[in-house]
Amino acid sequence: MDNTKKDGLLLIQLILMFQTAAMQHMGKIKNPMTEKVEQDLQQAQISIDILELLQRKMKNNLSADEEKMFSTVLQDLRLNYVDEAGKAQKGTTAQSEPSSSTAQP
Repeated sequence: MDNTKKDGLLLIQLILMFQTAAMQHMGKIKNPMTEKVEQDLQQAQISIDILELLQRKMKNNLSADEEKMFSTVLQDLRLNYVDEAGKAQKGTTAQSEPSSSTAQP
C-alpha cells in the first residue's frame, strides 16, 4: 500500500474516532468501557471542535472524498449535538420551574 492510500485510511480512522467519541459523549451510544449510556456535552463539543480544526487546517490538502466525509460527519454531529443540548435545556428548565401542584397562588 502506498503512503497516499495509507494516509487516506488513517485520516478516515481519525475522523471516525472523533465521531464515535462525540456520539458517546452525547449519549447516543454506549461507552464501551462502562457499558452505560453517559452524557457529557462539553466533551462532545470538544470532539466536534477538534474535527472542525482538522478540517480547517487541512483545507486545500484534502481529496474531494475526504472533504465530503469531514463535511458529512460534522453536519451529522452538529445536528445531533443541537438535539441533545435542546433536550438537556428542556430538562433543566422543567426541573427549575415549580410544578402546578406545588405552586402558591
